[in-house]
Amino acid sequence: MQLTFLGTSAGVPTRTRNVTAMLLHLQHPTQPGLWLFDCGEGTQHQLLHTAFHPGKIDRIFISHLHGDHLFGLPGLICSRSMAGNVQPLTLYGPKGLKEYVETSLRLSGSWTDFPLEITEISPGIILDDGLRKVSAYPLNHPVECYGFRIEEHDKPGALDGKRLIAAGVPFGPLFQRLKAGESVTLDDGRTIHGKDFIAPATPGKKIAIFGDTAPCESALEMARDVDVMVHEATLEAAMAEKANSRGHSSTEQTAQLARAANAKRLIVTHVSSRYDAEGCRRLLAECRNHFPACELAEDFATFTLA
Repeated sequence: MQLTFLGTSAGVPTRTRNVTAMLLHLQHPTQPGLWLFDCGEGTQHQLLHTAFHPGKIDRIFISHLHGDHLFGLPGLICSRSMAGNVQPLTLYGPKGLKEYVETSLRLSGSWTDFPLEITEISPGIILDDGLRKVSAYPLNHPVECYGFRIEEHDKPGALDGKRLIAAGVPFGPLFQRLKAGESVTLDDGRTIHGKDFIAPATPGKKIAIFGDTAPCESALEMARDVDVMVHEATLEAAMAEKANSRGHSSTEQTAQLARAANAKRLIVTHVSSRYDAEGCRRLLAECRNHFPACELAEDFATFTLA
C-alpha cells in the first residue's frame, strides 16, 4: 500500500500546502483500489499533479464537515461524471454528508452518470470488503468528527507441500483439505493435521488516519499497535492550550499518543499556515523528541506502507 498526501495544511491553504486530502493506493493484485481520505478545496487540482485519475477513486472517507476537509468534494464528483466515468463511487462520512452532496448537486444543476452511494457513519466497523476492514472512531472536535482505522485481514500461511509429500501424503484433493486446516486419515491409518503443515499467518497492515482532534480517549484504542499513524500536528507544543480549545492537537501531544499506542511509525500533517519551512522543521523536531520514528508530510509526498 502507498499513501500520497494531496494537501497537508490546516484550515487554509498556503503557497506550498493545500488543505487536507490523502490517497491510499491499495495495490492489491486481485482487488486494487484507490481510496481518498478527506477532500478539501482544490483536491482535484492537486490530483492533476499526480499519476492518479479521479475515475479510479472508488471510496471517499470524509472525517468531518468543516470546509477544509470537504469543499473539494462537489467539484471532484462533477468532474468525475463529466469525464464519462461510470465506475461506482461510495462516500462515507458523518450525518449531513448526504444532504451536503445532494444539495450541492441540485442547486448547481449537476448530476452523476455513475452509481453514487452515500453512507452516513457512526462509531464501529463501516466496511469489510473481505481483504480489510475499516472502523470509524469518534474524535474530539467542535463538530462530529471521525478517524479511520484500516486493518488488513491476516494472510493465511502457505502449506508446506514438500513436507507433506515426504510424509507420504499424495498430491491432490487432500492438500486442499489440509490447507483449510482440516485433519485427514491416510490409507495406512495415520492422521495428518493440516495445522502442523501450515506456516504462521502473515499479519495484515494496520493504519490509523485521524481527522481533526484534540486529545481524547478513543484515540489510544484507534492507534494501538498500528504500522502507520497519520495525525495532525497543527500547533507547536507551547500552543497546546490554544490548539485544544479549537479541537486540535500539538506536536508533543501527537507524538506522545504515538508512543503510548505503540505505533511503529508516525506521519504528521495538518500544519497551521502560520509556519513556514523553518517552522515546520521545528514542529518535526518537537515530535521526534518524543517519538523518533516521525515524518512530516508534504504535499505530493508518497509513503510506502507495505
